[in-house]
Amino acid sequence: MQDPSQNPNAIPETEQPSAPAAAAPDTAESKPDTMPSLEESLRQAELKAAEHHDAWLRAKAETENVRRRAQEDIAKAGKFAAEKFAGAMLPVKDSLEAALAVENQTLENLREGVELTLKQLVAAFESANLAEENPLGQKFDPNKHQAISTVEADAEPNTVVTVLQKGYLLNERVIRPALVMVAKAKGQ
Repeated sequence: MQDPSQNPNAIPETEQPSAPAAAAPDTAESKPDTMPSLEESLRQAELKAAEHHDAWLRAKAETENVRRRAQEDIAKAGKFAAEKFAGAMLPVKDSLEAALAVENQTLENLREGVELTLKQLVAAFESANLAEENPLGQKFDPNKHQAISTVEADAEPNTVVTVLQKGYLLNERVIRPALVMVAKAKGQ
């Protein structure tokens, strides 16, 4: 080595800056690596992607099962919607057949049988929420009534004065409007 006194540009050893501690090879190996490698990051991302894809497939399958079950329930509901009403109508049919089976029937017995059958029919209608619409004396409602004609009457104009055929509502929905005659003002 050269003598520092002979080289005018040389810095004495005591004044030379020391190398940083991080550059020392033994200290770099002793610190843990804080940044994961690209391969490790990619592997973790692929695992998460596979996990999310699996969850998505399961959710899609569950949604498809729910949709299929709902369609089956709708088909069954449509197919068997009248089951309760049909069950209520069977006794009415039985009563009518029993009345026709009797050979020597009096008019009074036949009338009693028809009245009993009518009561069974009314009960069946009530259980199915089928309501009778008999608007005699009420204001004409074009949503529930069908006017056949207007007649001069002592009643207030647009009042139902004659019901030719009763109407029926199923759960407040018109199945058949009542056929009616409506009062008009006198002189019109």
